[in-house]
Amino acid sequence: MVLARRGARLGAAAALAIVVVACGGGGGGGSGGVTTGQGMGSVRIALTDAPACGFDEVNITVDRVRVHASSTADDSSSGWHDLVLAPARKVNLLDLTNGVLEELGEMALPGGQYTQLRLVLRPDSGGVLANSVVPTGGTEQPLDTPSATQSGLKLIHSFTVPPGGLADVVLDFDACKSIVRRGNGSYGLKPVIAVVPRTVADIVGYVDPAIAGMQISAQVGGTVMRATVPDASGAFTLAFLDPSVAPNVAVVFAAPGFASAVVSAVPIALQGTTSLSTAATPITLPASATRTASGHALPAVAAASVRAVQAVGIVPEVEIASTNADATGAYSLTLPTAPALLAPYAVSLPLVFAPQPASAAKYTLEAEADGYVAQSAAIDLTAADAAVDFTLPPAP
Repeated sequence: MVLARRGARLGAAAALAIVVVACGGGGGGGSGGVTTGQGMGSVRIALTDAPACGFDEVNITVDRVRVHASSTADDSSSGWHDLVLAPARKVNLLDLTNGVLEELGEMALPGGQYTQLRLVLRPDSGGVLANSVVPTGGTEQPLDTPSATQSGLKLIHSFTVPPGGLADVVLDFDACKSIVRRGNGSYGLKPVIAVVPRTVADIVGYVDPAIAGMQISAQVGGTVMRATVPDASGAFTLAFLDPSVAPNVAVVFAAPGFASAVVSAVPIALQGTTSLSTAATPITLPASATRTASGHALPAVAAASVRAVQAVGIVPEVEIASTNADATGAYSLTLPTAPALLAPYAVSLPLVFAPQPASAAKYTLEAEADGYVAQSAAIDLTAADAAVDFTLPPAP
């Protein structure tokens, strides 16, 4: 049975939640925002990325980043501060995993609190694709970003510029969840961007480099905080974790055709690095049969996302896979049926993983979209694929 979820996911992960909306209109304000501090400080802004699914490249061209003290300021409001990239910079987001940053620049600001950022992209011009994707094994295709190239992607997130000091802000662009394939085969941008501090708190390790398509994520209460993919040697880094949001996380390992694995209660500490494995004893996953969960998340105009979560031993919920519904509302997820593995965090390595039989082939599908009431449904893939349709009612 399809059930409405009780509400937004709760817990410490909520502290990092931001609002991302596509804003219409054009124009811009001047300088001189309303802030509460005295004296000048500065803000430094960088871009990073979580892994993208099914693409060799996800390219955006950044024209400027705008900052305002008010979360409700519109394009015509005074008080905007613009960090202009001259020339505009085309960035392949897939180059920005494992803690790699694309520095967008630094600008002076009056000291005080700011609550709104806008990432403004450059439009296509003269037949040159400013924003594009390259599907795996395919050719470069345009990425439709109409609002992002006008007033920009609106990010609501509070940060403080200390007088005489520096605010360090990282825009974490989740390319995997931000690309929507439309019914006519074109691609559109549905931005999923987190604003995180440039904290020095990392989780590092190695996975078996022979396993293709591995994704590693740090999660709190089933919400992905950071995600990455390993390099050719199997090394990975989950960077820019904020211990003030959660002192520990579950680290999830997932790959197509393999059982998933979870390390529970992994501690994170400011100025600290937590290691989960070494090159000599990398984390590996056993092969698994798979089945498919598919259907429609309607109305199609909602542009819903659908994810599969499961309980793994003492960890009540982790996300194993997610996807965006296409222009018709259709979605499909391929999921392992073998039991997930669980290892409690330990300083002594290697970690010891044990299968969790109760998790085998058992998932909950969750469909959600901005402006709609989320829905969920429990599925069992033991004997057959699952077909689940969702109808999301408008939020009251």
